[in-house]
Amino acid sequence: MKKKIKRLDLIKQWKSQEKIILPSIINVLRSGQYVNSDIVERLENKIARLTNSKYCVCTNSGTDALTLGLHALGIKKNDEVITQSNSFVASTASIVHLGAKPVFIDVKNNQMIDENKIQKKITKKTKAIMPVHLTGRMANMITIRKIAKKYNLKIIEDCAQAIGSKYFGKTSGTYGDIGCFSTHPLKNLNSCGDGGFVILNNKNKYEYIKKLTNHGLIDRNFCETFGYVSRMDSIQAAILIKRIKYLKSVLQKRRFLAKLYFENLKNLPIVLPLEKKFEFNSYHLFVIQTNKREKLIKYLKSNGIDTGIHYPIPIHMQKAYKRIYKKNLDLKNTEKQSKEILSLPINEFLQKKDIIYICQTIKNFFNSL
Repeated sequence: MKKKIKRLDLIKQWKSQEKIILPSIINVLRSGQYVNSDIVERLENKIARLTNSKYCVCTNSGTDALTLGLHALGIKKNDEVITQSNSFVASTASIVHLGAKPVFIDVKNNQMIDENKIQKKITKKTKAIMPVHLTGRMANMITIRKIAKKYNLKIIEDCAQAIGSKYFGKTSGTYGDIGCFSTHPLKNLNSCGDGGFVILNNKNKYEYIKKLTNHGLIDRNFCETFGYVSRMDSIQAAILIKRIKYLKSVLQKRRFLAKLYFENLKNLPIVLPLEKKFEFNSYHLFVIQTNKREKLIKYLKSNGIDTGIHYPIPIHMQKAYKRIYKKNLDLKNTEKQSKEILSLPINEFLQKKDIIYICQTIKNFFNSL
């Protein structure tokens, strides 16, 4: 029987947790409190403690977390927000939905926004910087924060892929004014449907975002500002309350598997996502870079190894972006990497032997060239 190694195995995850989580779901259904329940508030308190933040607001998606976060920072029509193009489209969509303009900065070899190129793109219209902590690695937030302070700009961190990541010991989402996370099923802390949350330390902004998630209502009958329907439902909150207990062990396992990759893929003609001493990466993805990507994908697939590309088409090259902005952009690293990045399997259900098999298969591929 051919070996089959998945990048992610949600079925195995559910089977391992079913007896623990299912009673919580049943309790929610029996309660009849499906939205705006105490269980969501309990989750928010747990997340705030986990991330060393004063406040947390749960939302119905990571995209809404970004949109409402930008809204709370006062981003409006014709404002400019500095960000990167090698992210998932949600990062830019959240900016565009508010009528603001995304200003893309090229990335470094590690796929993070190039902080050294930010200042050249700052104009009178620039209001915020949105670094994306892609794959579970954090951007250079110390330099970015200095730039933001110098030009009086807000920082909103896209932490959708970086729950638990740290930079010089400081947790993702806490360097800026607002940190935004996703609990989509593919994330390291995942719900069984869409979900997300915002973390912050400003009470006024917290209360504002809280109202925005629920139509802008003060109570059932009084609307203070027109908001959205962006509530996390009680079932997803119940699931996350159980799964948050596993997060530490999930990250430990992923970091263990990443270490195996580093040890067994060195001295090959590929770029590895090496971790520096002051970084603590959560390895939502394990992404290598190679100019032999398409051939390697086929070879790995023929040997039962699942891979992915995050993301093959940069946002500035998407039709949705080009319909609005006609200008060609100089994002050489972003475009080059989009043709070379490859996500290898990494999840807490893989074993050491699986990673060794993957690495040996990759070695065999390059030896056959």
